[in-house]
Amino acid sequence: MATSGGRIARLNPENLHGTPGYHHVTVVEAGRTAYLAGQCPVGEGGAVVGQGDLDAQVEQVAANALKALEAVGARPQDVVRSVIYVASPRQAVLAETWGRLRRSVIGEAFTTASTLLGVAQLGYEGQLVEVDLTAALPE
Repeated sequence: MATSGGRIARLNPENLHGTPGYHHVTVVEAGRTAYLAGQCPVGEGGAVVGQGDLDAQVEQVAANALKALEAVGARPQDVVRSVIYVASPRQAVLAETWGRLRRSVIGEAFTTASTLLGVAQLGYEGQLVEVDLTAALPE
């Protein structure tokens, strides 16, 4: 089944396993693309928000990602690839993070090709989550 927003088509081939909301393949018609730096749970003051609080950090990451997308005239539905990094080896924590991001202000960004990774450490002390997004810019 393919879904299309005009220049962006998302699909899940019949011979691949089902997904919890993302699509296996995203196809973008030629155009401009924005590659966002990994969005971290860092507030405007430069400090990590919500030390040890995954919900607070997801909230800050989502808010930062939305601001970055808006700065280039994009919306969450323009995202064509996401990579989510979670500082945990536990599958339950990864799943919780995925669900929280799907319910966030950028939730539509995670209906596209997406990867979820558990990692040992992220760049800031106390950082639990980071999101890396690629967006197809509107014309």
